[in-house]
Formats: sequence, C-alpha cells, structure tokens
Amino acid sequence: MMMPNGGFFGMFWMWIIPITLIILAMIAIVVLVRISSQRSSSSPPSESPIDILKKRYARGEITREAFEQMKKDLES
Repeated sequence: MMMPNGGFFGMFWMWIIPITLIILAMIAIVVLVRISSQRSSSSPPSESPIDILKKRYARGEITREAFEQMKKDLES
C-alpha cells in the first residue's frame, strides 16, 4: 500500500533539502567572513620595529640597556 506524497522518501526529501540549504548558507557566510578578515589583516604595519621599541622605552617597559641591545639586534 502506497502512502500519499511519496511515503517515507517524500518525508526524507522534505527535511533534507531545507537542512542542506541552511548548511550551505552557513558555510558561505563563514567563507565570506574569513575572506574579509584576511583582507583587513593583510595591510602593512603602520609602525616600524624601531618606533615600537622607542615607545616601549618611553613608557618605561624596558631598561636603557635592554633598549640599546634590542636596537643593536634590529639594526644588524
């Protein structure tokens, strides 16, 4: 005896197609977010390493000796 609307297989497709579309939409959103974040993070740094080192010394994060040593390391 046949069930109306395709029986079990009709119900199967009735659930699988919308779930598949939702999953594909979620994957597309994730891919687009990753692409946009890669574009924004690939910009060149605005400060040179020497500038960062000078700011750290000015804020008192490193000593003069550490500053001089790091400066030598960066220049060589």
